[in-house]
Amino acid sequence: MIIKEELNLTKEWDKTFPKSDNVNHCKVTFVNRYGITLAADMYMPNGAEGKLPAIAVCGPFGAVKEQCSGLYAQTMAERGFISLAFDPSFTGESGGNPRYMASPDINTEDFMAAVDFLSLCEKVDANRIGIIGICGWGGMALNAAALDTRVKATVASTMYDMTRVNAKRYFDSEDSEEARYAKKEAMCAQRIADLQAGEYKLGGGVIDPLPEDAPYFVKDYYDYYKTERGYHTRSLNSNGGWNVIGCESFINQPILQYSNEIRSAVMVMHGDAAHSCYFGRDAYANMVKDSKYADNKELLIIPGASHTDLYDGGKNNAIPFDKLAEFFKKYMQ
Repeated sequence: MIIKEELNLTKEWDKTFPKSDNVNHCKVTFVNRYGITLAADMYMPNGAEGKLPAIAVCGPFGAVKEQCSGLYAQTMAERGFISLAFDPSFTGESGGNPRYMASPDINTEDFMAAVDFLSLCEKVDANRIGIIGICGWGGMALNAAALDTRVKATVASTMYDMTRVNAKRYFDSEDSEEARYAKKEAMCAQRIADLQAGEYKLGGGVIDPLPEDAPYFVKDYYDYYKTERGYHTRSLNSNGGWNVIGCESFINQPILQYSNEIRSAVMVMHGDAAHSCYFGRDAYANMVKDSKYADNKELLIIPGASHTDLYDGGKNNAIPFDKLAEFFKKYMQ
């Protein structure tokens, strides 16, 4: 028997973006195959008739559905899609204990459970379902697309490969057996410390106050997560962050192993001013290398856009939502 946990969902509009007059919004819940109940915001175009194409949206890694994913979902609903922005397991309004943990497997399953939910929604055309993953969830979206044959089109926006960055650090600066051993040794020591303390130690969200000599990408994150632009009380990145051991399993579980076997359409979208752009470029290159299915793959580079410009558009409305709508409509016929 599938049991759905009762979640305490907020009733007021508490998003970091204004509510659209052209979209209906409601709260929904669904259960993944690990029995975790997920909370989501569903957005539907006003006056829509018949069965519509649908998109599940998640990310960034450590964010909540009231931030970027909700903005993407609402904006795509304005363009004719039923959209679902959900909180991953163990975070936001979703269930799962202990809190603030992440898992390559469970988080991929979160996407697939969202596809389950949309497939059974009476207003959705189950043959026209796509997904959007933002930041660390861009990598999860590619992993889900490689596993879930129901997904007809995928967009990975300003993506991170969380397994790569955990195993090798930024720009692969710690890509050695010795560096990985030191990380694993520290994680194992933290596990014992957490059990002795009776609670999990938080790793800290985006640094605050911001040091004057902070790297550009840290300033970019601060400008989103720690200001009125994107701060949210339930966002890990805006507050205490993941547990120190929350992402431990990412160190030795690569998620993009079979990306060149993805048959459905994929767009990898990144800003050329983003510190993370190498993740997107490399993910695209690996996806099309020796692939029989490269014709429906696309790398879209946004000139001048930083990493967080593709969270909410930044100062120059950098997110090409019309182009995303065209992409999904083309491949979800």
